[in-house]
Amino acid sequence: MKIAVINGSPKIKNGTSSFLLQKIESMISSENEIFHYNINKNPLTAQQYRELCSMDTLLFAFPLYIDAIPSHLFRMLAALEDYMKTERQNPIYVYAIINNGFYEGRQNHIAISILQNWCLRTGLQFGRGIGLGAGEMMNFIEKVPLGHGPQKNLGNALRQLADSINSRSTGEVMYISPNFPRFAWKFNGTHFFWNATAKTNGLKKKDILKRL
Repeated sequence: MKIAVINGSPKIKNGTSSFLLQKIESMISSENEIFHYNINKNPLTAQQYRELCSMDTLLFAFPLYIDAIPSHLFRMLAALEDYMKTERQNPIYVYAIINNGFYEGRQNHIAISILQNWCLRTGLQFGRGIGLGAGEMMNFIEKVPLGHGPQKNLGNALRQLADSINSRSTGEVMYISPNFPRFAWKFNGTHFFWNATAKTNGLKKKDILKRL
């Protein structure tokens, strides 16, 4: 089976989407061929769009942007739709991993619906997806083994998604939050992410709270 892994994050490196793709790729059967596409650098070429039309499976990973799909990925999907309607010969299954900065994974449901509707318009089969909350935590807990501690839910969800990909089957969308108390997530995010980022950019805590 030919699997296209499409990183839809605007980050060139160290993004949550890259982290999640690395984890799930290790769970995909070695009998499959994996092809990588990063759309954060340059637009895809006509040849690359045709390559995607010859795949058996498309696996997207991207962050949530204003409850929807990042604009550069949306443009890519719109262009790919036209190619799929003329170039595709065989059924293609679509899977997705979407992460957001909110605690609740359910916040990704609109982006999942957009991708499902795109599949309907394009004639592809939506297989399954993961909506992950607290995506920014991944850089801080990446050394925690999947399936353990705060990554327990994520590890289980990635395993189920990998099983669906390996068998080209469908399943329910999984909305998950980290195995980490919400109040602790909020405290750490405020003090060790937002305030730290502000300081790096020459701002103080009071600057964040200013009203324009």
